[in-house]
Amino acid sequence: MRNLNRRDWLVTTGAASVSSLSLGTLATTAKAIESNSDSLPMQLYKSLSEQQRQKVCLPIDSPRRGYVSNWWYIHPDYRIPSTFDEQQQELIKQIFDSLHSEEHQDAVNKQVLIDQYGEQRNAPAAGFFGTPDDKDFEFIFTGHHVTRRCNAHSDKGLGFGGNPVFYGHYPHDVTNMRDNFNEAKDHPGNPYWYQGKLFNRFVQALDHKQQVQGLVASEPRGEEPETVIKKANRSAGLNCAELTSDQRQLLVDTMRGMLAMFRVDDVAATIRSIEENKVVDRLHVSWFSGKYDIGSDQFWDTWQIEGPDMVWYFRGFPHIHCYFHLKT
Repeated sequence: MRNLNRRDWLVTTGAASVSSLSLGTLATTAKAIESNSDSLPMQLYKSLSEQQRQKVCLPIDSPRRGYVSNWWYIHPDYRIPSTFDEQQQELIKQIFDSLHSEEHQDAVNKQVLIDQYGEQRNAPAAGFFGTPDDKDFEFIFTGHHVTRRCNAHSDKGLGFGGNPVFYGHYPHDVTNMRDNFNEAKDHPGNPYWYQGKLFNRFVQALDHKQQVQGLVASEPRGEEPETVIKKANRSAGLNCAELTSDQRQLLVDTMRGMLAMFRVDDVAATIRSIEENKVVDRLHVSWFSGKYDIGSDQFWDTWQIEGPDMVWYFRGFPHIHCYFHLKT
């Protein structure tokens, strides 16, 4: 598939009118954005009409703020192409890109594009929780295999605000009609398998006894949206409190590496919270065999890092689903 640029992403999500924008209009918009002292999310919020705010803004304490699923929409009836004008859609795209490291932006955009299956009804949705008067005023972006969020006050990453993010992919190639719902062991075409490789590097650094402790025969956690982040105090698997100091540091470094798809500031804030709150002391790490070990090669495709403060779930079978939640 060809490389994606901003216009591809916007047009494919249904904003066909963007294709008629002149380069001058886009340049003018970009210049205005660059000179504006407000954060990108704040610029988007201020650009909303009262009618738009009624559609896409929810209270700061809305229960939907803590919801997570592999395929959902914060506003099912108000998708990006039909709710936001051209310049607002351009802002949303800039916000989304800004939430990811430059190294991973193209791969993430390709994932979001493919997982829409080229259909208008699968276009993503975006919105806000709260108002600028709230300290934790939040922008959120949702769709198939994608939930991203950020504090709307700043373009500096502050972590994920104590609510879950989701990422995953079903690498369905519509150009070749190839169906990869059940991925092969090396997860070809999936931009998130780099995390699986890093996790397995951590497992391979453990001694034999620890590797036996981490391998769990039971089923991994479920993905029911209402309970998925609440059942976080699981004790199965390898108890991280028993790791050596070097192994603990390796686990933290592994988590930092796996978070590399996100912007540097968000990664730094997340790791800092894990370290300052001694989250590792309360974590258990587990991985799963059977059908969850694709190819039966003991290169683990499904794993969990979890405790009362944090859940990181990576499911590689039949294809990758991941969510990350760290309490604040």
